[in-house]
Amino acid sequence: MSDLKRTPLCAQHLQLGARLVPFGGWEMPLQYSTLTREHRAVRTAVGLFDISHMGKYTLSGPDVLAQIQRLVPSDLARLQPGQAQYTVLLNEQAGIIDDLIFYCRSPEHWVVIVNGATNDKDRRWLAEHLQGVHFDDLTGTHTLLALQGPAAVETLQPLVDIDLARLGRFEHAQVSLAGKPAFLARTGYTGEDGFEIMSLEPEGIALWQSLTAAGVPPCGLGARDTLRLEAAMHLYGQDMDESTTPLEASLGWVIDWDKPDYFGREILLAQKAQGTERRLVGLTVEGRQIARHGYGLFDGEQQVGVVTSGTLTPTVDRPIALAYVGKPFAPIGSRLEVDIRGRRAMATVVKRPFYRRAL
Repeated sequence: MSDLKRTPLCAQHLQLGARLVPFGGWEMPLQYSTLTREHRAVRTAVGLFDISHMGKYTLSGPDVLAQIQRLVPSDLARLQPGQAQYTVLLNEQAGIIDDLIFYCRSPEHWVVIVNGATNDKDRRWLAEHLQGVHFDDLTGTHTLLALQGPAAVETLQPLVDIDLARLGRFEHAQVSLAGKPAFLARTGYTGEDGFEIMSLEPEGIALWQSLTAAGVPPCGLGARDTLRLEAAMHLYGQDMDESTTPLEASLGWVIDWDKPDYFGREILLAQKAQGTERRLVGLTVEGRQIARHGYGLFDGEQQVGVVTSGTLTPTVDRPIALAYVGKPFAPIGSRLEVDIRGRRAMATVVKRPFYRRAL
């Protein structure tokens, strides 16, 4: 018997003909039709993802803001109720424990969404470092759906009781969705407009059935990965981990440098002053061969970097990759060779993201 966990929507995936694969301890849909068809649906119209494997918590208490401020380099005190912040959990060495989103419902009440593969680790870390904070894990009782694409607003608007045009990017609200309560955020992991919707299990299943019956195509992890990579969004465990700092991972924009006290602050200040020895960059690769995770990058015979994520994407229609390279090779335009199964291909450091949606 498999030890893999399943989301509440697993039966729906099987009915829709999904190909299921292991992912971070879960059995998840890789694709339903084809990766390319699902990818293009999100880029051109709309697609629906089951992301219920992600960790979902609420944190509450009179001192909760002060407690969580110590754990992240972003200044969460700047958030107003209804706003959200993408950031990273740091250890004492400024290594990235996980990337996550904090949603401010009030200074005393927060929603937190973390990666599914790191859920247990994150829960232990938060329990260890949050004192006097009420912690409620919703992962086993709530679904999380992502409706993504330029047609997401017109698709969802008839079902909710608020004007979605008034909900800005990285804003959230408690809504009535098809007559049932739901937590709705204008966030996503595709580089497109869209929403992530958290609700109790029965309501989430009903919403999935309603949207797919109305013709919204379900999309799997395969398209989710190519979409996020075109948008140069990091995947934890590949593009960053506890051995990398936000500055090395090109996530310096999440750091509020005037913030006085959080794990890893002195290390980050030193890296800011002195620079880092390596940095995550974007690459385009000549030809049609894919530079995959772990492939080496070379300047002549010297290895100067390693690929963390790579694919041949439907929108960009060429091989792209994220990679760590030594500081001398990080500037835009740097030319390197990637070793693809014993053969070299030229790669160029380019500006990220590889794809940016039209506004």
